[in-house]
Amino acid sequence: MFGLWDRYVLPPLISCACSSKPMMKQREKTVPEADGVVLEVGCGCGTNFSFYDADKVKHLHAIEPHAPMVERARKEMADGDYAFSSDIHECGAEAVPLEDKSVDTAVVTFVLCTIPDWQASLQELRRVLKPNGKVLFSEHGLAPDEGVAKWQRRVEPIWKRMAGGCHLTRDTKTMLEAEGFKLDRYETMYLPSTPKIAGYASWGSAGVA
Repeated sequence: MFGLWDRYVLPPLISCACSSKPMMKQREKTVPEADGVVLEVGCGCGTNFSFYDADKVKHLHAIEPHAPMVERARKEMADGDYAFSSDIHECGAEAVPLEDKSVDTAVVTFVLCTIPDWQASLQELRRVLKPNGKVLFSEHGLAPDEGVAKWQRRVEPIWKRMAGGCHLTRDTKTMLEAEGFKLDRYETMYLPSTPKIAGYASWGSAGVA
């Protein structure tokens, strides 16, 4: 059961925040690299769908636990007439409804900050990825500058309540390596035109170590 905030305010709020010009540029760097059978974690309202290369994607499995967002994602997929087959699953990343070693590419964009049990979720990615599979990620998180990190820690409790559980202080590199992934490419920057507490971004790719 979803209240008015969760059903009518949160989906467009998050969709708007996660589709700012700097974040869309990050998605544009990452998502088109996906190929084969693709699993997108936390697809939200379908913000990434237009960035997939239909010549490279065999099938897209998109998962999202928030029912109102799933409704919007399914509408986006239907209205967009995308040239690849897809399934949108209403579920969390902690229990992916796919077989072991069945995925070529996992796409994770601006979602590791929000997933409650990120350890179990990354373990699920390891389970479903093929031995030569890859994770493409673009995230925001803990800044390396202590002055910024201090404010991230101060603001995070309120931020989480307003932004659907989003954390400001998670460290993507540390999280991936802790769950057995080897970084093949890792880049960072502060996103332009974005408050520094929310704008320290990292992106790249990782394989199963």
